[in-house]
Amino acid sequence: MAAPSNQQYLPCDDFMKFQDALKKLRLIDDRIVHALNTTIPTQSFRDKVNVTSECKRLYEEMQISYDQRDKSIRHCIELVNDDVKKLRQRKLEAPDDVEVLRALRKEQTKLRLMQQEMSIEEVVKDRTLKVFYERCRDNYTPPAAPIVL
Repeated sequence: MAAPSNQQYLPCDDFMKFQDALKKLRLIDDRIVHALNTTIPTQSFRDKVNVTSECKRLYEEMQISYDQRDKSIRHCIELVNDDVKKLRQRKLEAPDDVEVLRALRKEQTKLRLMQQEMSIEEVVKDRTLKVFYERCRDNYTPPAAPIVL
């Protein structure tokens, strides 16, 4: 998984598209056990593979994915938050406009859902790092590694 040269964000206009794109970006987390099993050999084959470099490579891929997802989620939250602020202003100007109220509620719901994705992201990241550390802790210690219990 290579990092894109220019930051590409998730689609923020439709929450379902946003969630689908996020799901695709989380594939590395979903497949971490398989990746570790194919990357790190059993004791009898350890001489044939440089486990330290493989763990380092996998960790770097995970970090690239985390950074991309974090920036994308934060970007979408910021955009939707700006839309909510604009709609609140329009509601103050026209308090009886039902369409503005409907749009405001829709954007507020989307904002809450995107904020929940940040919480989900933390859980996914913690789970993946825990599995990674269980398998790679003897061979590779990432720089500034967080404490995983």
